[in-house]
Amino acid sequence: MPIEILMPALSPTMEEGTLAKWLVKEGDAVASGDLLAEIETDKATMEFEAVDEGIIGKLLVAEGTENVAVNSAIAVLLEDGESSSEVEAAPSAPASPAPAAEAATSSPAKSATLASSPASTPPAAEDKAAEGARIFATPLARKLAAQNNVDLTRLSGSGPRGRIVKADIEAAGSAVSADRTVASMASAASTSGAASAPQSANFETISKLYAERAYEEISLDRMRKTIAARLTEAKQTVPHFYLRRDVMLDNLLGFRGEMNAALAERDVKLSVNDFVIKACALALTTVPTANAIWAGDRILQFTPADIAVAVAIDGGLITPVLKDADQKSLSVLSTEMKDLATRAKGRKLAPDEYQGGSFAISNLGMFGIDNFDAVINPPHGAILAVGAGKKKPVVTASGELGVATVMSLTLSVDHRVIDGALGAELLNVIVKNLENPMAMLA
Repeated sequence: MPIEILMPALSPTMEEGTLAKWLVKEGDAVASGDLLAEIETDKATMEFEAVDEGIIGKLLVAEGTENVAVNSAIAVLLEDGESSSEVEAAPSAPASPAPAAEAATSSPAKSATLASSPASTPPAAEDKAAEGARIFATPLARKLAAQNNVDLTRLSGSGPRGRIVKADIEAAGSAVSADRTVASMASAASTSGAASAPQSANFETISKLYAERAYEEISLDRMRKTIAARLTEAKQTVPHFYLRRDVMLDNLLGFRGEMNAALAERDVKLSVNDFVIKACALALTTVPTANAIWAGDRILQFTPADIAVAVAIDGGLITPVLKDADQKSLSVLSTEMKDLATRAKGRKLAPDEYQGGSFAISNLGMFGIDNFDAVINPPHGAILAVGAGKKKPVVTASGELGVATVMSLTLSVDHRVIDGALGAELLNVIVKNLENPMAMLA
């Protein structure tokens, strides 16, 4: 029978998205791994991959349709021997997508995978014993099972009619189980925060106050809605406190100039922010108890130093994550950061490239901002706000008056994770690293 292709989940917390573009049309033959569509969320646009081979019998959702619920049917796939007449009764592309609850009552659904990250689908396996000794698995699942030494006979498929799909193979690993645990806790925290959020004044009430003034009404896109929800949650549920220090940058600027001259042949140019990333990563290894996040009813303390860095993009911002930043050289960090920032601005990041991390950096120094307080992005334990480096009068260690390039740092801290003294220790180590840049190479 025809099998429905479902709207995928690009991240553990995704509930809906936009079907930006179809890459196939009705009647096209597709094989496992072929690209079907481009799916857009608040953070990225990603390509959507077929799990199995067949013929596209019908496209149920039109290009550009917004708010398509995860796990709702978006197309119908015909398998061998099936004809288009079998999908004539299928509904046309809806003006507005059916909610996930309605989609769940439809015929057994076909899942598909993302090019860079598996879709998260609920288990729907049936009793394999009813189908005899034959193992029902997609070609992609069989290939992955062979590559990873996974015994298919020990798995229950989550695909339609109990078929084993890619997600089942990946779920067999402990890493996926850990990811789902963290995602579940993050989702629960998000739901709890949203449930307790007070209602703000609605459009009708506000617009009446400005009825006689000229204005343009701007609809909220998915990114702006997500930013509003996440930061409201952060300010309402995370007990922020703030620590401030100034950094003398002259040693770093001089060292940076020497490094860039030496790296010119490799087309590498270090920024001050590259040094800030390295300084923070090393500080988290020096003060390991601060390398932690809030996980609902416990704290998760990490060994690797994964640093999220805020990048401004059209309509909002995104925080790509530099993994194991403490172990990477400045030139590698610089190259990776430039690549992540470029792809972030094109909304081409994979979910695992902007999710995670325990610590974040937000730098507005390039806009001439002296200092500011950044909002923590849950579940991170802290975020560092970086201001501009400016020439200022200072009193030197010998007591004389001089001029130095000074940069302001403000550390926003989640008091549930990091107490005042621990936060101060972390910030002091960051400052020490920045004022002694050569030591970061040791």
